[in-house]
Amino acid sequence: MIDSLYLAWQYIKFNKFKTLILVASITLIAVLPLALEILLAESERQFLARAETTPLLIGAKGSALDLAMNSLYFDDEVPELMTMAAADRIEDTDLALPIPLYVRFQTRGHPIVGTTFDYFDFRQLTIAQGQTLTMLGDCVLGAKVAADLGLVPGDSLVSSPENLFDLAGVYPLKMKVAGILAPTHSADDLVVFVDLKTAWVIQGLGHGHEDLTRTRDSTVILKRSEGNVAANAKLFHYTEITAENLDGFHFHGDTSIYPVTAIIAVPYDEKSGTRLRGRYLEQEETQQIIQPAEVINGLLQNIFRIKNVLDAVIALVGLATVLAIILVFTLSLRLRQREVQTIFKLGCRKATIAWMLWAEIAIIILVSGVLCAVAVGVVDGYAEELVRRLFVS
Repeated sequence: MIDSLYLAWQYIKFNKFKTLILVASITLIAVLPLALEILLAESERQFLARAETTPLLIGAKGSALDLAMNSLYFDDEVPELMTMAAADRIEDTDLALPIPLYVRFQTRGHPIVGTTFDYFDFRQLTIAQGQTLTMLGDCVLGAKVAADLGLVPGDSLVSSPENLFDLAGVYPLKMKVAGILAPTHSADDLVVFVDLKTAWVIQGLGHGHEDLTRTRDSTVILKRSEGNVAANAKLFHYTEITAENLDGFHFHGDTSIYPVTAIIAVPYDEKSGTRLRGRYLEQEETQQIIQPAEVINGLLQNIFRIKNVLDAVIALVGLATVLAIILVFTLSLRLRQREVQTIFKLGCRKATIAWMLWAEIAIIILVSGVLCAVAVGVVDGYAEELVRRLFVS
């Protein structure tokens, strides 16, 4: 047995190139399905974690998936809008804390998320540089946004118009970067946070203009009467909010009818959450309440059905690789007939020759197994970071 191992080892050392190809083939075909399983499991865990920490979502009736994706991961598919009255309704029940979200606009390819300070507390977001939102027009950047755009507190960002032919006369808003959030390795790293009122200013619901009682340009005055001054279309509308013009910005009408895309409802206890859900079950209800974990889990079940196809493909490739390896050994044995005959003539039994061939196979499989274990261990150890870089970043 030891003699067979020695001869097999010497043969393998002599045929390094063939051995390396065989080891690499066996290792890869073993590593691929195992590494894929680890990465998919970690992807599912990270994707579900955000949904599982969000108790309830309220939105206008429509696609529950669009509502969940827009509110949790800030997808650009905007759900049906509802008004701030939805948040007041939840607050009046005294069953949950309402956290409104308005996720509709973008800046330089990154979503702008309008929300309240409760969201920062809910997601446990902390400021790494600068300060939090202090005035209308401020924004706070996610860690990845700041890194990608090379921005620091004190810089500016301009919101992107929804289309190039905005007939409503809504001007892009120049926002001041107040601070940068600490990395969370989640969707919050990829967005720009503003106050709800700032998001409404971007939409054009709030605006600022010159103080007509102090202006020296008479050409902007359309009509002047006692206690009232009317302006014409020449009146300058600000696209940047500063300490000097802040007082000139205002909102018309009741802000309770202003739009939001969703409300995160954080029940005060489990019973409160159940009671709150019951209030949205009536057929004529115009709003829906969902549990994000259920919606996202259903999505993942459909997505990861693709894994079955991948498993089948990998199984077929693995079978083809095994057959190819068998063919290589068979052809190798035929080419080594003279070598085998020489060993036999030297007095070795056929069993010894068979042991030598099996020893070659065993050594190759053993080396491949060790390399496979090392590779899988590395993937498992860095799975969280790999998934973050591949999917979050």
